[in-house]
Amino acid sequence: MTGEEDDSAFFRKAMRGVRPLSAAPRVAPPRRRPPPRARFTRAERAAVLRESLAPPDPDLDIQPGDSLHYRQAGVPETVLRRLRRGDYRIESEIDLHGLTVIEARAQLREFLRAAAARRLRCLRIVHGKGLRSGHRGPVLKVAVNGLLRRFDLVLAFTSAAMRDGGTGATLVLLRGADAP
Repeated sequence: MTGEEDDSAFFRKAMRGVRPLSAAPRVAPPRRRPPPRARFTRAERAAVLRESLAPPDPDLDIQPGDSLHYRQAGVPETVLRRLRRGDYRIESEIDLHGLTVIEARAQLREFLRAAAARRLRCLRIVHGKGLRSGHRGPVLKVAVNGLLRRFDLVLAFTSAAMRDGGTGATLVLLRGADAP
């Protein structure tokens, strides 16, 4: 007998009386979760459609060099002055340059929601002056102005000081625990 035959005989002798295990039940793969869906997607799309079809507000006729100023009713003028002077520390910023109006609105809404959830107080939104928008004027600046006026948590906003972006950026003060 050769070494190979010896090994084979030895293996058979060792395995005598051994029965194969019964097949283990197959474990079903874990169920895949359905893909996450945005809760307000349909409502947001409808809002975008309404905004795009609405006639322009004559109060929102903004030119490239114009400053933006807004404060909710009941917010003292001193709060707006302090915001304009830069007395509040800027806690977060978003740059909307290069985005379409629809993209900018979506990102700005998300930015504002996230800032409110993080309880941030002062934000800077860089939208540009609109100098390259041609005859359409400052498209993003107008969109930011309109959206901020409708966002309930915005107490006040104003164009930034020159050192913070001038009329190409807007400083926003959100409602906080110590808000008026």
